[in-house]
Amino acid sequence: MNPTEVLRIVDAIHRDKNIDKEVVFQAIESALVSATRKYHSEESEVVIHIDREDGSISGHIDGEPVDPEEAVGRIGAQTAKQVIIQKIREAERDSLHDEYDEMVGQMVNGTVHRAEGGAAIVALGNVEAILPRSEQIPGESFHANDRVRAIVLEVRKQGSRVKVVLSRANKRFVQRLFEQEIPEISDDVIEIKNISREPGYRSKVAVDSSDQRVDCVGACVGVRGNRIKNIVDELSGERIDIVRWTDDPETLIPNALQPAEVEEVILCKMMGRAIVLVREDQLSLAIGRRGQNVRLASKLCGWDIEIMLREELEEQIERAVTAFTGIDGVTDSVAEQLVGEGFLSYDDLSVIESDALMAMGEFTEDEIERIRDEAENRGMEAERALETERRRNRSEQQNPGSAPPSAPPATPPSDATPPPETEGS
Repeated sequence: MNPTEVLRIVDAIHRDKNIDKEVVFQAIESALVSATRKYHSEESEVVIHIDREDGSISGHIDGEPVDPEEAVGRIGAQTAKQVIIQKIREAERDSLHDEYDEMVGQMVNGTVHRAEGGAAIVALGNVEAILPRSEQIPGESFHANDRVRAIVLEVRKQGSRVKVVLSRANKRFVQRLFEQEIPEISDDVIEIKNISREPGYRSKVAVDSSDQRVDCVGACVGVRGNRIKNIVDELSGERIDIVRWTDDPETLIPNALQPAEVEEVILCKMMGRAIVLVREDQLSLAIGRRGQNVRLASKLCGWDIEIMLREELEEQIERAVTAFTGIDGVTDSVAEQLVGEGFLSYDDLSVIESDALMAMGEFTEDEIERIRDEAENRGMEAERALETERRRNRSEQQNPGSAPPSAPPATPPSDATPPPETEGS
Protein backbone atom coordinates (compact mmCIF):
# COMPACT_ATOMS: atom_id res chain seq x y z
CA MET A 1 0.00 0.00 0.00
CA ASN A 2 1.19 3.45 -0.87
CA PRO A 3 1.49 5.55 2.33
CA THR A 4 -0.22 8.51 0.67
CA GLU A 5 -3.07 6.27 -0.45
CA VAL A 6 -3.45 4.89 3.07
CA LEU A 7 -3.86 8.40 4.46
CA ARG A 8 -6.30 9.30 1.69
CA ILE A 9 -8.44 6.21 2.35
CA VAL A 10 -8.48 6.87 6.08
CA ASP A 11 -9.47 10.50 5.58
CA ALA A 12 -12.22 9.60 3.08
CA ILE A 13 -13.76 7.01 5.40
CA HIS A 14 -13.53 9.44 8.32
CA ARG A 15 -15.45 12.11 6.42
CA ASP A 16 -17.99 9.91 4.62
CA LYS A 17 -18.84 7.54 7.46
CA ASN A 18 -18.21 9.85 10.42
CA ILE A 19 -15.80 7.30 11.91
CA ASP A 20 -12.85 8.37 14.03
CA LYS A 21 -9.54 8.13 12.12
CA GLU A 22 -7.93 6.07 14.88
CA VAL A 23 -10.69 3.46 14.51
CA VAL A 24 -9.98 3.25 10.75
CA PHE A 25 -6.22 2.90 11.31
CA GLN A 26 -6.85 0.11 13.83
CA ALA A 27 -9.23 -1.64 11.42
CA ILE A 28 -6.59 -1.65 8.65
CA GLU A 29 -3.89 -2.88 11.04
CA SER A 30 -6.17 -5.66 12.31
CA ALA A 31 -7.00 -6.68 8.74
CA LEU A 32 -3.34 -6.86 7.76
CA VAL A 33 -2.53 -8.94 10.84
CA SER A 34 -5.35 -11.41 10.01
CA ALA A 35 -4.25 -11.66 6.37
CA THR A 36 -0.59 -12.17 7.29
CA ARG A 37 -1.46 -15.02 9.68
CA LYS A 38 -3.55 -16.72 7.02
CA TYR A 39 -0.77 -16.43 4.45
CA HIS A 40 1.96 -17.63 6.82
CA SER A 41 0.86 -19.37 10.03
CA GLU A 42 -1.98 -18.91 12.51
CA GLU A 43 0.56 -19.54 15.27
CA SER A 44 2.78 -16.62 14.18
CA GLU A 45 3.09 -13.56 16.37
CA VAL A 46 2.31 -10.75 13.93
CA VAL A 47 2.57 -7.02 14.63
CA ILE A 48 1.56 -4.44 12.00
CA HIS A 49 1.82 -0.70 12.61
CA ILE A 50 0.70 2.24 10.44
CA ASP A 51 2.34 5.59 11.10
CA ARG A 52 -0.49 8.05 11.80
CA GLU A 53 1.51 10.96 10.33
CA ASP A 54 2.93 9.70 7.00
CA GLY A 55 0.93 6.48 6.44
CA SER A 56 3.98 4.20 6.23
CA ILE A 57 3.44 0.56 7.22
CA SER A 58 5.89 -1.54 9.22
CA GLY A 59 5.57 -5.08 10.50
CA HIS A 60 7.14 -7.94 12.45
CA ILE A 61 6.58 -11.69 12.32
CA ASP A 62 7.85 -13.49 15.40
CA GLY A 63 10.07 -10.48 16.13
CA GLU A 64 11.58 -10.37 12.62
CA PRO A 65 10.92 -7.23 10.53
CA VAL A 66 9.07 -7.90 7.25
CA ASP A 67 7.60 -5.97 4.35
CA PRO A 68 3.83 -6.15 5.03
CA GLU A 69 2.97 -6.22 1.30
CA GLU A 70 5.26 -9.17 0.72
CA ALA A 71 4.12 -10.86 3.92
CA VAL A 72 0.45 -10.56 2.97
CA GLY A 73 0.75 -11.77 -0.61
CA ARG A 74 -1.92 -11.70 -3.30
CA ILE A 75 -4.41 -14.06 -1.57
CA GLY A 76 -3.89 -12.35 1.76
CA ALA A 77 -4.65 -8.99 0.19
CA GLN A 78 -8.19 -10.16 -0.63
CA THR A 79 -8.63 -11.36 2.94
CA ALA A 80 -7.35 -8.02 4.22
CA LYS A 81 -9.82 -6.18 2.00
CA GLN A 82 -12.76 -8.24 3.34
CA VAL A 83 -11.65 -7.75 6.94
CA ILE A 84 -11.28 -3.99 6.40
CA ILE A 85 -14.79 -3.77 4.93
CA GLN A 86 -16.20 -5.73 7.86
CA LYS A 87 -14.34 -3.63 10.42
CA ILE A 88 -15.46 -0.41 8.75
CA ARG A 89 -19.08 -1.58 8.80
CA GLU A 90 -18.81 -2.42 12.46
CA ALA A 91 -17.19 0.93 13.19
CA GLU A 92 -19.93 2.70 11.20
CA ARG A 93 -22.59 0.82 13.16
CA ASP A 94 -20.91 1.67 16.46
CA SER A 95 -20.64 5.34 15.44
CA LEU A 96 -24.35 5.48 14.54
CA HIS A 97 -25.26 3.68 17.75
CA ASP A 98 -23.27 6.14 19.87
CA GLU A 99 -24.75 9.11 17.98
CA TYR A 100 -28.37 8.07 18.52
CA ASP A 101 -27.82 6.61 21.98
CA GLU A 102 -26.99 10.14 23.13
CA MET A 103 -30.33 11.26 21.65
CA VAL A 104 -32.54 8.88 23.65
CA GLY A 105 -35.42 10.93 25.03
CA GLN A 106 -34.80 13.78 22.57
CA MET A 107 -37.13 14.98 19.81
CA VAL A 108 -36.32 14.14 16.19
CA ASN A 109 -37.99 15.05 12.90
CA GLY A 110 -38.19 12.56 10.07
CA THR A 111 -40.05 11.54 6.93
CA VAL A 112 -42.13 8.38 6.71
CA HIS A 113 -40.47 6.12 4.15
CA ARG A 114 -43.06 3.35 4.19
CA ALA A 115 -45.64 1.62 6.39
CA GLU A 116 -45.27 -2.02 7.43
CA GLY A 117 -48.05 -3.77 9.32
CA GLY A 118 -49.12 -0.68 11.22
CA ALA A 119 -45.54 0.39 11.98
CA ALA A 120 -44.00 3.39 10.21
CA ILE A 121 -40.44 3.29 8.88
CA VAL A 122 -39.04 6.79 9.34
CA ALA A 123 -35.99 8.20 7.54
CA LEU A 124 -33.87 10.30 9.91
CA GLY A 125 -31.12 11.16 7.44
CA ASN A 126 -28.36 8.63 8.03
CA VAL A 127 -30.53 5.87 9.52
CA GLU A 128 -34.00 4.37 9.15
CA ALA A 129 -35.95 4.27 12.42
CA ILE A 130 -39.11 2.40 13.30
CA LEU A 131 -42.23 3.88 14.89
CA PRO A 132 -44.13 0.79 16.11
CA ARG A 133 -47.91 0.75 16.30
CA SER A 134 -47.62 0.42 20.10
CA GLU A 135 -45.68 3.71 20.24
CA GLN A 136 -48.12 5.65 18.06
CA ILE A 137 -51.00 7.72 19.40
CA PRO A 138 -54.18 5.61 19.13
CA GLY A 139 -56.15 6.48 16.02
CA GLU A 140 -53.37 8.08 14.01
CA SER A 141 -51.92 6.60 10.82
CA PHE A 142 -48.97 7.51 8.60
CA HIS A 143 -48.34 7.35 4.87
CA ALA A 144 -45.24 7.65 2.72
CA ASN A 145 -43.66 11.15 2.71
CA ASP A 146 -45.55 12.28 5.83
CA ARG A 147 -43.47 14.45 8.15
CA VAL A 148 -43.39 13.11 11.70
CA ARG A 149 -42.08 14.23 15.08
CA ALA A 150 -41.23 11.73 17.80
CA ILE A 151 -38.71 11.03 20.53
CA VAL A 152 -35.92 8.46 20.35
CA LEU A 153 -37.11 5.72 22.72
CA GLU A 154 -34.49 3.00 22.28
CA VAL A 155 -31.29 2.35 20.32
CA ARG A 156 -29.70 -1.06 19.99
CA LYS A 157 -27.26 -2.89 17.73
CA GLN A 158 -28.83 -5.51 15.48
CA GLY A 159 -26.23 -7.44 13.48
CA SER A 160 -24.43 -4.99 11.22
CA ARG A 161 -27.20 -2.39 11.60
CA VAL A 162 -28.51 -0.05 14.24
CA LYS A 163 -32.17 -0.26 15.25
CA VAL A 164 -33.66 3.05 16.37
CA VAL A 165 -37.13 2.87 17.95
CA LEU A 166 -39.24 6.05 18.07
CA SER A 167 -42.23 6.92 20.22
CA ARG A 168 -45.11 9.38 20.17
CA ALA A 169 -46.95 7.61 23.00
CA ASN A 170 -44.30 8.08 25.69
CA LYS A 171 -44.99 10.86 28.22
CA ARG A 172 -41.59 12.39 27.45
CA PHE A 173 -42.91 13.26 23.98
CA VAL A 174 -45.39 15.61 25.67
CA GLN A 175 -42.55 17.14 27.68
CA ARG A 176 -40.49 17.82 24.53
CA LEU A 177 -43.49 19.47 22.85
CA PHE A 178 -43.93 21.76 25.87
CA GLU A 179 -40.23 22.66 25.73
CA GLN A 180 -40.52 23.58 22.05
CA GLU A 181 -43.75 25.56 22.31
CA ILE A 182 -43.19 27.35 25.64
CA PRO A 183 -40.00 29.47 25.83
CA GLU A 184 -40.27 29.85 29.62
CA ILE A 185 -39.67 26.11 29.99
CA SER A 186 -36.58 26.04 27.78
CA ASP A 187 -35.35 29.13 29.68
CA ASP A 188 -35.79 27.25 33.01
CA VAL A 189 -38.26 29.81 34.33
CA ILE A 190 -41.00 27.16 34.36
CA GLU A 191 -40.24 23.56 35.29
CA ILE A 192 -42.26 20.47 34.39
CA LYS A 193 -42.40 18.54 37.66
CA ASN A 194 -44.26 15.45 36.46
CA ILE A 195 -46.45 14.11 33.66
CA SER A 196 -49.06 11.35 33.67
CA ARG A 197 -50.49 10.30 30.33
CA GLU A 198 -52.89 7.97 28.57
CA PRO A 199 -51.91 8.52 24.90
CA GLY A 200 -54.64 9.81 22.65
CA TYR A 201 -57.04 10.53 25.49
CA ARG A 202 -55.68 12.70 28.29
CA SER A 203 -52.51 13.99 29.91
CA LYS A 204 -51.90 15.85 33.15
CA VAL A 205 -48.82 18.07 33.27
CA ALA A 206 -47.68 19.49 36.63
CA VAL A 207 -45.71 22.73 36.31
CA ASP A 208 -44.03 25.14 38.70
CA SER A 209 -42.46 28.59 38.29
CA SER A 210 -39.16 29.74 39.75
CA ASP A 211 -40.26 33.37 39.24
CA GLN A 212 -43.30 34.44 41.25
CA ARG A 213 -44.10 37.04 38.62
CA VAL A 214 -44.67 34.32 36.00
CA ASP A 215 -47.94 32.40 36.14
CA CYS A 216 -46.85 28.88 35.19
CA VAL A 217 -50.34 27.72 34.15
CA GLY A 218 -51.14 30.87 32.16
CA ALA A 219 -47.78 30.78 30.38
CA CYS A 220 -48.36 27.19 29.28
CA VAL A 221 -51.86 27.94 28.01
CA GLY A 222 -50.79 31.06 26.13
CA VAL A 223 -52.86 33.98 24.85
CA ARG A 224 -56.29 32.62 23.93
CA GLY A 225 -54.87 29.14 24.37
CA ASN A 226 -52.64 29.34 21.30
CA ARG A 227 -49.66 27.58 22.89
CA ILE A 228 -51.55 24.62 24.28
CA LYS A 229 -53.58 24.37 21.05
CA ASN A 230 -50.41 23.70 19.03
CA ILE A 231 -49.49 20.89 21.40
CA VAL A 232 -52.99 19.40 21.36
CA ASP A 233 -53.00 19.48 17.54
CA GLU A 234 -49.69 17.57 17.43
CA LEU A 235 -51.17 15.01 19.86
CA SER A 236 -54.20 14.40 17.61
CA GLY A 237 -56.63 16.19 19.91
CA GLU A 238 -55.47 14.63 23.19
CA ARG A 239 -56.85 16.56 26.15
CA ILE A 240 -54.23 18.22 28.37
CA ASP A 241 -54.76 19.36 31.97
CA ILE A 242 -52.12 21.77 33.27
CA VAL A 243 -51.75 21.40 37.03
CA ARG A 244 -50.11 23.91 39.35
CA TRP A 245 -47.45 22.01 41.32
CA THR A 246 -46.90 22.26 45.08
CA ASP A 247 -44.99 20.08 47.52
CA ASP A 248 -48.05 19.95 49.79
CA PRO A 249 -50.10 16.84 48.83
CA GLU A 250 -53.24 18.28 50.41
CA THR A 251 -53.09 21.12 47.87
CA LEU A 252 -51.60 19.21 44.94
CA ILE A 253 -54.20 16.42 44.93
CA PRO A 254 -57.21 18.79 44.55
CA ASN A 255 -55.28 20.63 41.80
CA ALA A 256 -54.67 17.32 40.00
CA LEU A 257 -58.34 16.32 40.23
CA GLN A 258 -59.66 19.50 38.61
CA PRO A 259 -62.14 20.35 37.23
CA ALA A 260 -63.78 18.41 40.09
CA GLU A 261 -64.22 20.28 43.38
CA VAL A 262 -62.77 18.56 46.45
CA GLU A 263 -64.15 18.94 49.97
CA GLU A 264 -61.34 17.33 51.98
CA VAL A 265 -58.15 15.30 51.52
CA ILE A 266 -57.22 12.72 54.18
CA LEU A 267 -53.65 11.44 53.88
CA CYS A 268 -52.93 7.91 55.06
CA LYS A 269 -49.15 8.10 54.91
CA MET A 270 -48.50 4.56 56.11
CA MET A 271 -50.53 3.19 53.18
CA GLY A 272 -49.49 5.85 50.68
CA ARG A 273 -53.20 6.44 50.19
CA ALA A 274 -55.15 9.67 49.93
CA ILE A 275 -58.86 9.54 50.65
CA VAL A 276 -60.55 12.41 48.82
CA LEU A 277 -64.03 13.45 49.91
CA VAL A 278 -66.31 15.08 47.35
CA ARG A 279 -69.96 16.04 47.07
CA GLU A 280 -72.24 13.64 45.26
CA ASP A 281 -72.60 15.97 42.27
CA GLN A 282 -68.79 15.99 41.89
CA LEU A 283 -68.26 12.23 42.22
CA SER A 284 -68.41 11.24 38.55
CA LEU A 285 -66.37 14.29 37.54
CA ALA A 286 -63.62 13.46 40.07
CA ILE A 287 -63.44 9.82 39.00
CA GLY A 288 -63.65 10.63 35.30
CA ARG A 289 -64.67 8.46 32.39
CA ARG A 290 -63.78 4.87 33.31
CA GLY A 291 -61.70 6.17 36.21
CA GLN A 292 -59.34 8.12 33.98
CA ASN A 293 -59.24 11.38 35.94
CA VAL A 294 -58.43 9.81 39.31
CA ARG A 295 -56.02 7.34 37.72
CA LEU A 296 -53.96 10.07 36.07
CA ALA A 297 -54.09 12.23 39.21
CA SER A 298 -52.75 9.30 41.26
CA LYS A 299 -49.79 8.85 38.90
CA LEU A 300 -49.10 12.58 38.85
CA CYS A 301 -49.11 13.01 42.63
CA GLY A 302 -47.59 9.67 43.61
CA TRP A 303 -50.49 8.85 45.95
CA ASP A 304 -53.10 6.10 45.68
CA ILE A 305 -56.16 8.35 45.47
CA GLU A 306 -59.55 6.99 46.48
CA ILE A 307 -62.63 9.14 45.81
CA MET A 308 -65.46 8.86 48.33
CA LEU A 309 -68.57 10.54 49.61
CA ARG A 310 -68.40 11.42 53.30
CA GLU A 311 -71.23 8.98 54.04
CA GLU A 312 -69.32 6.17 52.30
CA LEU A 313 -66.21 6.84 54.32
CA GLU A 314 -68.12 6.81 57.60
CA GLU A 315 -69.76 3.54 56.62
CA GLN A 316 -66.41 1.97 55.64
CA ILE A 317 -64.80 3.11 58.90
CA GLU A 318 -67.63 1.59 60.94
CA ARG A 319 -67.47 -1.70 59.01
CA ALA A 320 -63.66 -1.84 59.22
CA VAL A 321 -63.58 -1.27 63.00
CA THR A 322 -66.21 -3.97 63.50
CA ALA A 323 -64.37 -6.38 61.20
CA PHE A 324 -60.93 -5.79 62.72
CA THR A 325 -62.12 -6.21 66.31
CA GLY A 326 -63.46 -9.60 65.21
CA ILE A 327 -59.87 -10.77 64.79
CA ASP A 328 -58.51 -12.40 67.91
CA GLY A 329 -56.06 -10.08 69.64
CA VAL A 330 -57.16 -6.84 67.92
CA THR A 331 -58.67 -4.46 70.47
CA ASP A 332 -60.98 -1.51 69.82
CA SER A 333 -58.04 0.86 70.32
CA VAL A 334 -55.85 -0.96 67.79
CA ALA A 335 -58.73 -1.19 65.29
CA GLU A 336 -59.32 2.57 65.53
CA GLN A 337 -55.61 3.25 65.03
CA LEU A 338 -55.58 0.98 61.97
CA VAL A 339 -58.55 2.77 60.48
CA GLY A 340 -56.97 6.12 61.28
CA GLU A 341 -53.93 5.10 59.23
CA GLY A 342 -56.12 4.21 56.24
CA PHE A 343 -56.44 0.43 56.72
CA LEU A 344 -60.04 -0.12 55.66
CA SER A 345 -60.14 -3.75 54.49
CA TYR A 346 -58.82 -7.20 55.25
CA ASP A 347 -56.60 -6.94 52.18
CA ASP A 348 -54.98 -3.81 53.64
CA LEU A 349 -54.42 -5.52 56.98
CA SER A 350 -52.93 -8.67 55.44
CA VAL A 351 -49.93 -6.70 54.15
CA ILE A 352 -49.29 -4.40 57.12
CA GLU A 353 -45.65 -4.06 58.18
CA SER A 354 -44.72 -5.72 61.47
CA ASP A 355 -43.18 -2.52 62.87
CA ALA A 356 -46.36 -0.55 62.16
CA LEU A 357 -48.57 -3.07 63.95
CA MET A 358 -46.15 -3.31 66.88
CA ALA A 359 -46.35 0.46 67.32
CA MET A 360 -50.13 0.18 67.78
CA GLY A 361 -50.15 -2.60 70.36
CA GLU A 362 -48.00 -5.02 72.31
CA PHE A 363 -47.76 -7.84 69.78
CA THR A 364 -45.18 -10.56 69.32
CA GLU A 365 -43.96 -11.57 65.87
CA ASP A 366 -46.06 -14.75 66.07
CA GLU A 367 -49.19 -12.76 66.95
CA ILE A 368 -48.61 -10.35 64.07
CA GLU A 369 -48.17 -13.25 61.66
CA ARG A 370 -51.37 -14.84 62.94
CA ILE A 371 -53.30 -11.55 62.56
CA ARG A 372 -52.03 -11.15 59.00
CA ASP A 373 -52.93 -14.74 58.11
CA GLU A 374 -56.41 -14.42 59.60
CA ALA A 375 -56.97 -11.13 57.75
CA GLU A 376 -55.90 -12.77 54.50
CA ASN A 377 -58.21 -15.76 55.05
CA ARG A 378 -61.17 -13.54 55.94
CA GLY A 379 -60.50 -11.40 52.88
CA MET A 380 -60.58 -14.50 50.67
CA GLU A 381 -63.84 -15.63 52.29
CA ALA A 382 -65.37 -12.21 51.68
CA GLU A 383 -64.26 -12.34 48.05
CA ARG A 384 -65.78 -15.78 47.56
CA ALA A 385 -69.04 -14.66 49.19
CA LEU A 386 -69.13 -11.62 46.92
CA GLU A 387 -68.54 -13.74 43.82
CA THR A 388 -71.31 -16.13 44.89
CA GLU A 389 -73.68 -13.20 45.30
CA ARG A 390 -72.75 -11.88 41.87
CA ARG A 391 -73.44 -15.24 40.24
CA ARG A 392 -76.80 -15.44 42.05
CA ASN A 393 -77.74 -11.97 40.84
CA ARG A 394 -76.75 -12.79 37.26
CA SER A 395 -78.78 -16.00 37.41
CA GLU A 396 -81.82 -14.14 38.71
CA GLN A 397 -81.51 -11.53 35.98
CA GLN A 398 -81.36 -14.24 33.32
CA ASN A 399 -84.23 -16.20 34.88
CA PRO A 400 -86.55 -13.62 36.48
CA GLY A 401 -89.13 -15.04 38.87
CA SER A 402 -87.26 -18.32 39.40
CA ALA A 403 -86.27 -17.43 42.97
CA PRO A 404 -86.85 -14.53 45.33
CA PRO A 405 -83.91 -12.17 45.62
CA SER A 406 -81.81 -12.81 48.70
CA ALA A 407 -80.08 -10.17 50.72
CA PRO A 408 -76.33 -9.97 50.20
CA PRO A 409 -74.30 -11.63 52.95
CA ALA A 410 -72.92 -9.39 55.65
CA THR A 411 -69.27 -9.71 54.67
CA PRO A 412 -66.37 -7.74 56.11
CA PRO A 413 -64.70 -5.15 53.88
CA SER A 414 -62.52 -6.44 51.05
CA ASP A 415 -60.66 -4.74 48.23
CA ALA A 416 -62.23 -7.31 45.91
CA THR A 417 -65.25 -5.03 45.49
CA PRO A 418 -64.75 -3.07 42.24
CA PRO A 419 -65.64 0.61 42.03
CA PRO A 420 -68.70 1.37 39.90
CA GLU A 421 -67.98 2.57 36.37
CA THR A 422 -68.91 6.20 36.13
CA GLU A 423 -69.00 8.61 33.27
CA GLY A 424 -67.36 11.96 33.78
CA SER A 425 -65.32 14.50 31.91
